[in-house]
Amino acid sequence: MPLEPVARLMDDCTAGGYAIGYFESWNLESLQGVLDAAEQTRSPIIVGFNGEFLSHPDRLAAERLTVYGALGVAAAEASSVPVALIFNECPRDDWVLAAIEAGFNLVMPADPTCPYGEYAQRVRAVVAAAHARNVAVEAELGELPCGPLSESHHAGQPTDPELAARLVHETGVDLLAVSVGNVHIRLDGQGDLDLDQLAAIRARVPIPLVLHGGTGIAPSSLQAAIRLGVAKVNYGTGLKQRYLAALRQRLESRTLPCNPHAVLGMGGPDDLLVAGRNAVREAVLERLETLGCCGRAT
Repeated sequence: MPLEPVARLMDDCTAGGYAIGYFESWNLESLQGVLDAAEQTRSPIIVGFNGEFLSHPDRLAAERLTVYGALGVAAAEASSVPVALIFNECPRDDWVLAAIEAGFNLVMPADPTCPYGEYAQRVRAVVAAAHARNVAVEAELGELPCGPLSESHHAGQPTDPELAARLVHETGVDLLAVSVGNVHIRLDGQGDLDLDQLAAIRARVPIPLVLHGGTGIAPSSLQAAIRLGVAKVNYGTGLKQRYLAALRQRLESRTLPCNPHAVLGMGGPDDLLVAGRNAVREAVLERLETLGCCGRAT
């Protein structure tokens, strides 16, 4: 199937009272694991890659964004369920604009350190370029706290409902990610959202809302948030935790030296790539039911 328009996915979520999951990928195996789960449950899905990670100047090897775009488009075309493709959370506008050209049909300029006025101006420019190519734009207002707090992260800033409404009005953005008690990179446990804060935002913001940090949100709280207008939920940390655990387990069970082809690429029971793919699939399957999107693929 060709990439599914994001507006159509969001309209279906709103009409059906469910949310769609964005399950972040970082290689071919993780991407295929997401698609495996979506097809198994007949769930519409959003796939994609992290723009902050890919564009970071400290990466040891420069990334070719066009390769990631082509991979995501090919994944959608090979899938039997509706798939959208996001370039997620990127603070560099040049990369966001390049992602529009590379085939992504949802992009997210995100820069929590940027003052409101400057960020609104930047988002407005991205929206103009994106909408000219039928690409949707997700913005973010407020900042999520980070699980492993360090000097580079602070405790977060909740989304201000009035400022959120202003951003949507001034930019024409299609989706808005909010900070209402959700946490980035939560490594263990789950917590509840501030549903009163979310309701206040919903009362002022007419577009679909997005929750990042889905791994650390308690299911009952997440379902309540969906009833309040959340239409997209992002997952990443939990997928990588499960992927790493599967690889460690598979490696520890092997006696070295071993046939390198058996553990990399042959696709059998000893293949690390298969272990990672299956681990991602199982992690996604555990999340889809809570979102209410199973069986919604048309």
